Amino acid sequence: MFRFFASRLLQSALALLIIITATFFMLRFVPGGPFTAEKAVTPEILRNLEAHYGLNQPLWKQYADYLGSLLRGDFGPSFKYPNRTVNEILGDKLPVSLELGSLSLLLALLMGIPLGIIAATRRNSWIDYCASTFGMTGLSVPTFVVAPLLVLALSIHMGWFNASGWYSPEDRVLPSLVLGFAYAAPISRLTRGGMLEILSQDFIRTARAKGASELRIIFKHCLRGGLLPVVSYLGPAIAGILTGSFVIETIFQIPGLGREFVNSAFNRDYTLVLGTVILYAALIMVLNLAADVAQAWMNPKVRLAR
Repeated sequence: MFRFFASRLLQSALALLIIITATFFMLRFVPGGPFTAEKAVTPEILRNLEAHYGLNQPLWKQYADYLGSLLRGDFGPSFKYPNRTVNEILGDKLPVSLELGSLSLLLALLMGIPLGIIAATRRNSWIDYCASTFGMTGLSVPTFVVAPLLVLALSIHMGWFNASGWYSPEDRVLPSLVLGFAYAAPISRLTRGGMLEILSQDFIRTARAKGASELRIIFKHCLRGGLLPVVSYLGPAIAGILTGSFVIETIFQIPGLGREFVNSAFNRDYTLVLGTVILYAALIMVLNLAADVAQAWMNPKVRLAR
């Protein structure tokens, strides 16, 4: 177990360093800079700004200084928000994205798992066909198509929800529903496939021969093994829900981290882009590791020690 964690942590640290390095230099090589869009900026003022933020230093020194700041937990100042640090901006925006992601994940699990279980137990029935149609639709139709359609139907025509904003509980419904629907589809298909595989095992036939009820067979004998594909999918899926909120937050004007990341990319705010990328990369690594541990707990055949 210790060797497994040590190996994964070392791999994660190396991958994170590569991501930081690649993002840092790609940002510097992109045409333009954080102050090129400023109006009426004289060359002297531009030189003073670059000197203030250390952008006049050699590239290797900027990189070394940034790594030193990261080791102290400092993501640096924002180039576009005066007197604000990247740490403060991430602290303000991250809770909004986490709330949206948590609600979307909850809806995805509540829709996907029951639908997959019902489809597996009613194989080749109309329920199974409807579940398959739901899964294919969710996988095929992107969120930037579903979101405007729901806004048009439920907000503009029906008037049930606001078209944008993040002020009242009603504002959470549409964005969470759109993002949750996108992940409920693969969860339902994975649940169906995992349940069908377990239902075809010999021990299930033995349980039926002993007179066990279908509910007992499903929840006691099938569910733990049938959800293994879902558990392995949840690690990258949770990270995908957070990073996938870029589109949703932009469409619904939600003041979250995804929308801020898009704005910072347009503004060439180097430190804010880097801070967001590092945060998302670390989340993906942690969630993937948690998914591996949960999968090993649910399936004793999985060997953590490699």
